[in-house]
Amino acid sequence: MTNPGQHFVAVIGGAISGSVAAEILADHGIRVAVFDQNTRPYGKIEDGLPRWHVEQRKQEYARIDARMKKPNVYFIPSTKLGRDFNLPKLFEWGFSAVILANGAWRDRELGVPEAEQYVGKGLVYQNPFIYWYNHKNEKDYAGPRYETPDEAVVVGGGLASIDVLKVLQLENYERALRTRGIQTSMHELEKGIPEVCKAHGIKPEELGVKGCLLIYRRREQDMPLAQPPDNATPEQIARTEQVRQKMLRLARDKYLFRTQDRRLTTGIIVENGRLAGLKVVETKIEGRKAEPIPGSEHELHAPLVVSSIGSVPEKLSGINMHGEYYTFAGKDVPRYTATDRVFGVGNVVTGQGNIRVSLVHSQKVTKRLVDCLKGNSGNVTAGTGSAEQQVASAMDGIEKQIEVIPQLSDHQLAEVERQVQVLQQKAGFTSDYDSWIAKVTPPDLE
Repeated sequence: MTNPGQHFVAVIGGAISGSVAAEILADHGIRVAVFDQNTRPYGKIEDGLPRWHVEQRKQEYARIDARMKKPNVYFIPSTKLGRDFNLPKLFEWGFSAVILANGAWRDRELGVPEAEQYVGKGLVYQNPFIYWYNHKNEKDYAGPRYETPDEAVVVGGGLASIDVLKVLQLENYERALRTRGIQTSMHELEKGIPEVCKAHGIKPEELGVKGCLLIYRRREQDMPLAQPPDNATPEQIARTEQVRQKMLRLARDKYLFRTQDRRLTTGIIVENGRLAGLKVVETKIEGRKAEPIPGSEHELHAPLVVSSIGSVPEKLSGINMHGEYYTFAGKDVPRYTATDRVFGVGNVVTGQGNIRVSLVHSQKVTKRLVDCLKGNSGNVTAGTGSAEQQVASAMDGIEKQIEVIPQLSDHQLAEVERQVQVLQQKAGFTSDYDSWIAKVTPPDLE
């Protein structure tokens, strides 16, 4: 087996899954270059987690920072796969292996004919919408800006769609209160709109806000707001459904949005060159299927439609995809099928935007990769046959995925490190990690 200290691994993406992979590799003496498309490595903690999560963002930033400052970790900011380099180039530079941890930044399309031509004209997707909300108050923000009109329609059903609704409702009630001479803040309103109104001696309904609307194709209890355990019993599934309904009810009571379940989008309404609403049909639920009910078609007019039906990996030059995802094979160690020595961790594989899911997935995959590099046959999943046979079978399966990884010589390691330094200098990273973060953090970042 190769000596793990004689490897230099490239990790693409520095947020949760990428920083966890880097830490595990570095702690085993493997040098790691972490490439991130942004100046800061926080990914969707910064750009996808709404800014009212102040303490959670700070905690996650600190965890990522601690991982990035580990010995053997080299941070390369503002350098994006598919734009500034490709996978073959990484191997030309001499890297032993590549871990894709670049998450899911592309919104799943609404899936309605002709809808895409109205993006920015009445149709907005969740990822750019939340990015704007998180950065809109910065003096140097130069990205697109969005309206947040009352009675907007959100298409979704997951936790991210609830965040979109909260943004809309907080913005609407802050404006409505301001017209009454009442100054409030996002942080105050996020604790609960009815409570804020009560504290100022006004009833929410007196403000004239009708509320934004969430539509979901299945039942309320099917919304992916909570997940049952693996291999759940019927009783556990029923409890999970009750939890989902309770979560939705509490959010509705707190932020005063409206919901309609069993609604499937079938078309768009266009007026004066803008998307002006959606054509929908009611559905009948058969297991996980939502079947349209003939004769239940109707129109939902809205000043804005926000699509929040999930995020998938970006389409990148030179990266093969099967449907919406990169082509990975293997469960314990997901391997990119088009190129040897390329593996995946976190949301780029799982398709789930959950912080905990990304962290655990990255830990499991990276530890398996390290175990094989070290020749360590521990932590093998139980199966049939003797312990020795189980170990041999599991290790053989992993080794077939990474057997092509050669050990690097001292000279090769030095050459990769030299190239890493060239890339850091090109990105403007010429000092230590803390100094860089201090330099690129906007002074008015919330």
